Parts: sequence; structure tokens; C-alpha cells
Amino acid sequence: MDRTSVEWTGYIPAITTPFDKGGRLDLDSFAGQMDWLTAERMHGVILAGTSGEWFSMTTAERAALFEAGGRYRKAGLVVIGACNAFTTAEAITHARAAEKAGLDGILLTPPPYVVPNRREIVNFYRTVSDATDIPMTVYNWPRGCIVDMDPDLLDELADIDNVVAIKNSTGNFAAFLTAMYRLESRVRYFGLPTSALGADLALLGHGDGLMGSGGPLGADHPDFWRAIAAGDRDRAIRLGDRDRVVMQAWFRPDYGAQFGNQQAIMKTALRLRGVPAGFVRDPLLELTAAEVQRVADTLHSLGIETRPI
Repeated sequence: MDRTSVEWTGYIPAITTPFDKGGRLDLDSFAGQMDWLTAERMHGVILAGTSGEWFSMTTAERAALFEAGGRYRKAGLVVIGACNAFTTAEAITHARAAEKAGLDGILLTPPPYVVPNRREIVNFYRTVSDATDIPMTVYNWPRGCIVDMDPDLLDELADIDNVVAIKNSTGNFAAFLTAMYRLESRVRYFGLPTSALGADLALLGHGDGLMGSGGPLGADHPDFWRAIAAGDRDRAIRLGDRDRVVMQAWFRPDYGAQFGNQQAIMKTALRLRGVPAGFVRDPLLELTAAEVQRVADTLHSLGIETRPI
């Protein structure tokens, strides 16, 4: 497989996993959220990623979420299952569940916390690839994995049979660009910023889009990439500026949250918009009243109406 094996492009956010107030997986709310995301014209979604709180889900819950999400492929949505895990065996189990659910592909970080070395990372991805036939996105997420995969390592991983895409969330922009120029002819490359620089790079034909988080601004996120496809730089930059407001108000340059936690911020923003995003699960906590107001104020600054939650 390579980049030509899939047609992934545009905005494909890692979405939240709704839990009810008792911490139970809420597939009814998930369906409502998916309906909203589809109506907002997302190019795709990633299930059970970092935003989706994979770390507190059971194997059975992740498989059930994949099965529920797979039904939305009929809506023209690319549906990718995150298979992040601490062991290779667990990652393979999740990948096979994604394959069984008929998902378009999987997304996979190196095992978090473990801090594997280069040889171990290559072996990890190769073993998962050999155990399945589903297209794979390699996710470089140094904040969560304590490993920042450099361009040489990403180059080696791009040669693995099932790897068709790279999501590169490194804070090292020079390394991001080096890997993009080296790999974009072989794999889909995600992570371009929604800034004027990102727009210019995309208009020059570089990169394939952004695998973002949550989709709290709805259609603004995918429409940035539709404006790029139409060659409308001014509109793309206007839409990107709205996304930058959110990023600068809620997150730090390393993608860490300025307050609360990232998952609760996204779920709060969506619930304020009337989207059934559910609640976070232990060990995460909901935002305080002051933090909820901070999220609401950001949405109001963008002209987005909110409702009491």
C-alpha cells in the first residue's frame, strides 16, 4: 500500500467519545454527534483517539465504537479507528476490530509512556502491519508518547506495507517540513497548520490536510480545505484565523490544554453548541464553571451561539 491506496484528504478530526454522567459508553449520543459532524461536512473522523479517551476504554467498548462508527462510511465519511495501546498484541486486537467493522483504516502511535527506541518502534509498526490488511496512519505524538519520531525514522516507517499516511504533530516545524517534502509522494501527510503559511504550502500542493481534534467549529474546519481546493486563499485564511483563535485561547504551542483537559474542553464546546458529546470519564474531570464560561466566551467571540449546559 501507499498514498494511492486511499483518498484521505482535508479535515479528519479525532472526535470525542460520549460517556454519560455515570461513565457509561453512550452510543446514542455518539450517533447524534456523528449526525452533526456529517451535516457539517467533515471529510472524515478518527474514533477512539486521544480526544476519544482511548486510555479509559475497554477492548469491548472500542470494538463497539468501531462497529457503530463503521455505519457512517455510507455517508461518504472516511472513518479511521485509533488503535493506540501499550503492547503490540493489544494494538493488533484493536486493528482487527477496526478491520472487522469495515473501517477505512487505523491510526497508531508508538506505545505511550514506554519510550521505545528506534528499533522497537519499527518492529512495533511492522508487526501490527503484518497482522492485518487495513491501511495504517503512523501518528507522531511526542507530547503523549515522549518520543518525537524524526524524518529518518518516519521515512523507514513509510516503507512498511500497510502504511499509507503520517499524522505528524511534532512541535519541531523544521522536522515537520523535512519529513513532508521527503515523504509526501509516498504517503498521505497530515498536520499542516491552518495559518497563512499552511494555506500557502497547501496551495503549492504540499500535504493532504489536518487530522485535528473534536471539530468544535463545525464546517469552518473542513471548509478551510475546500477553500484551498478551490484556490481561494483569502477565504481559507479567514477560516483558518477562526481556528487559530480556538487554538490560542485553549491550548499551548505543544497542544497541551491551558486549563482543564483537552477532552473536557472539546466536549464542553460541543455541548454548548447543542451537540451530544457526552461527558469525560475518570480519571478526567469536567471543567469548572469558570472554565466553561471561558470556552463559551471564545465561541461567542467567533459569533457562535451557545446554550446552557
